[in-house]
Amino acid sequence: MARPGRDDDATVDRSEGEDAPNPVWFKPIMIGLMLVGLVWVLFFYLSGSLGPIPGIGAWNLVIGFGIAFVGFLMTTRWR
Repeated sequence: MARPGRDDDATVDRSEGEDAPNPVWFKPIMIGLMLVGLVWVLFFYLSGSLGPIPGIGAWNLVIGFGIAFVGFLMTTRWR
């Protein structure tokens, strides 16, 4: 039975505007997506339009920028 006035609780009280910190995997995934997108676009340019997926041509740019964009979107949720 808990006694009133004691602060032995293991819970942490947060103020209204304060959010929980990100999980451990969030930052490596965020940076990894940005780097994979960059490498994808660089490989497309340096390979002479072959790209990581040769059959789709310039759509490789859309895929590369899309992967990097997801990483940049994750930066908005980083705490």
